Amino acid sequence: MDSIVYVLLLAVIIIIALSVFLSFVPVMLWISALASGVRIGIITLVAMRLRRVIPSRIVNPMIKATKAGIDITINQLESHFLAGGNVDRVVNALIAAHRANIHLEFERAAAIDLAGRDVLQAVQMSVNPRVIETPTVSAVAKDGIEVKVIARVTVRANIERLVGGAGEETIIARVGEGIVTTVGSSGSHKDVLENPDLISRTVLGKGLDAGTAFEILSIDIADVDVGKNIGAHLQTEQAEADKRIAQAKAEERRAMAVAQEQEMKARVVEMKAKVVESESQVPLAMAEALRGGKLGVMDYMNLKNIDADTQMRSTLGKMNDTGKNDDQK
Repeated sequence: MDSIVYVLLLAVIIIIALSVFLSFVPVMLWISALASGVRIGIITLVAMRLRRVIPSRIVNPMIKATKAGIDITINQLESHFLAGGNVDRVVNALIAAHRANIHLEFERAAAIDLAGRDVLQAVQMSVNPRVIETPTVSAVAKDGIEVKVIARVTVRANIERLVGGAGEETIIARVGEGIVTTVGSSGSHKDVLENPDLISRTVLGKGLDAGTAFEILSIDIADVDVGKNIGAHLQTEQAEADKRIAQAKAEERRAMAVAQEQEMKARVVEMKAKVVESESQVPLAMAEALRGGKLGVMDYMNLKNIDADTQMRSTLGKMNDTGKNDDQK
């Protein structure tokens, strides 16, 4: 009985040890690699476990690369994995480039992947160019008419410039700038409507793909529409602005005239007040002259006679004026 228990316990221990061994040492993965022609040691797989590298993430892409005839090493794949790259996507990109006769080295593919770009998509775009449609670009010709243009840009990925090259947004912005420049230099919007290919030829000749991750193959004008009369609208706004300026200046002149009139009235009132003040001092001065002997009684009488004569003449003049007015009536 004790021997049976001992055998069962030993069997359990062996099964547990074998399970731990198989879970730590990927024997089945090693067998698959050997069957696929990938020479990799079991110790190397164990070392991957110790470096916290998932062996299947390295061995399976290595098997695909070997079957496709791609010359890469386990160390290259493992270093790229440790750097945070996507090993499977890089290997797929290398296989796609190899099938399409596109020269792509592992180091460049890894650099593109680590830069955050989809290297497999880039290779696919190199084989099958992509069409980018720009949003509606509004431009104004010299005659003041707005022209709305939509363009389709056919681009192919330039693998040599994927690292550090500008993206699709730059292509769209440059094409839009070229459309605005071409339409703006046209004498009339009718020229643009008659020859829309003029836009594509002019824009394509500017080398807009310089410094980008793409190569522009063609620029096609998808739609051209006539918009508003921007020139007339601007002239109307300018005329309205001139009108407001003229009204403001006229109001300023009127205000200045009113102010000057008020100032003149104030001066007249001030002058009248001074005259009244001066006339009020005449009797005082005459009295002072009489007391001081500077003015005699006869002189005073002569002055009164002159004043009376002046008042009589003024009264007769008013009567004559009144009589003339009656006769005229």
